[in-house]
Amino acid sequence: MRKTPTILHLDMDAFYASAEQASKPSLRGKAVVVGGLGPRGVVATASYEARVFGVHSAMPMGQARRLAPNAAYLVPRFGFYKAISEQVMGLLRELSPLVEPLSLDEAFVDLEAGGTAWDEASARLAGAKLRADIRAVTGLTGSVGLAASKMLAKIASEQAKPDGLVVIEPGTERALLGPMSVRILPGVGPATGDHLRRAGIHTVDEIVEAGEDELVRLLGKAHGHGLYAMALAYDERPVVAERETKSVSVEDTYDVDIHDRVRVSLEVQRLADRCVRRLRGAGLSGRTIVLKVRRYDFSTLTRSETLRGPTDDPAVVREAALRLLEGVDSTGGVRLLGVGVSGLADFTQEDLFAQAAGERVEPAAEEEVDDVAVPEATAAAERRWVAGHDVRHAEYGHGWVQGSGLGRVTVRFETPDSEPGRVRTFLVEDPALEPAEPLPLTEDVPGAQASASSVPASLPKSRSGNGGGAATSRP
Repeated sequence: MRKTPTILHLDMDAFYASAEQASKPSLRGKAVVVGGLGPRGVVATASYEARVFGVHSAMPMGQARRLAPNAAYLVPRFGFYKAISEQVMGLLRELSPLVEPLSLDEAFVDLEAGGTAWDEASARLAGAKLRADIRAVTGLTGSVGLAASKMLAKIASEQAKPDGLVVIEPGTERALLGPMSVRILPGVGPATGDHLRRAGIHTVDEIVEAGEDELVRLLGKAHGHGLYAMALAYDERPVVAERETKSVSVEDTYDVDIHDRVRVSLEVQRLADRCVRRLRGAGLSGRTIVLKVRRYDFSTLTRSETLRGPTDDPAVVREAALRLLEGVDSTGGVRLLGVGVSGLADFTQEDLFAQAAGERVEPAAEEEVDDVAVPEATAAAERRWVAGHDVRHAEYGHGWVQGSGLGRVTVRFETPDSEPGRVRTFLVEDPALEPAEPLPLTEDVPGAQASASSVPASLPKSRSGNGGGAATSRP
């Protein structure tokens, strides 16, 4: 394992919520919760102001509303977040060819492989410059961890939150890890954590004290050996530039259980079309069609069918998904449906089902909002006015939807570089009001690297926090 802290881990701060605050001046400094707004929705991200009330990611939205009733609740704008993520990933790739994205807002970078850093001082300079460049280009903040391994770099970025930089200096790793919970180690989830706790092992130091043989006895040979090495701060996992996509899938959770079999079939076809659009967008095709059904009693069924060859034909995927649905008992109601494609390839092969289907049918354009509860009884005219999404009015200009219902939609008119705007209410059918694309958060050319001095004054200010016991750097 390398001895210098040249593995960098970047984690954007409360990414979705921070992007919404930067986009909407009236929400800066206020509690913002992003996620599915239906009774079965979950929190995707909560701003730091909302976290004060106990709101956190993966929490049921109903519980979040009880904890923070006055927060702003918004539906995710994934296309907007992806565009910002591409800017950030572009900055990371300027540092090194070895960039391993974990999600839209998180990635590892091997600075040494890019010749960007070779010791602690150069790594710290690279991390500080990255944070400044991210702020200049996107208007957002990210926390950076630097260490000699991926595990430690991720721990360092957690300690750096929000908006900070932490370096774990060589020689301090064991002392840092020792008192931490076993859950800090990669591969220790709830089940493994409970198993260790029942054995009297709560901290990383207690793993070391128990010894490798005891870990193997408790967890098995592979897991035991690996976990013991991690506890000793050994992590030789390399930064991998590209991860092979294994499957492409979409799913929806419904506010009200679907009992009508015809409605279930229509939803499965709609999901199949969305899945194909995502598949084609990635330049892929696949052989195995997967159907996921979660029933009224929370039981989840998964069915799959493997075709003769890979396809990206929407008719083929729809028909396969409907065949799979025929073998599923939906009596009692369905609360979630999903369609996926696996066995991916970067080419297509004519399929007998496609020949039978005749002319290819292109799915209609539809906004991608995955894992967000879809209201059952919402009028089509109102459904497009989604809370938090962008609109434009012929007279008042750009704004965003604060809410809709009873035939009316409420809009706040403001832009990222304006003062907090005024609120106006319109009929949902108002011809002067139309959906709009998000505006950029800064005036910089998208993807262009700029200096920190170019950050517009109207963007959110940096926060400071406790960087823990390791070496820290903050604005």
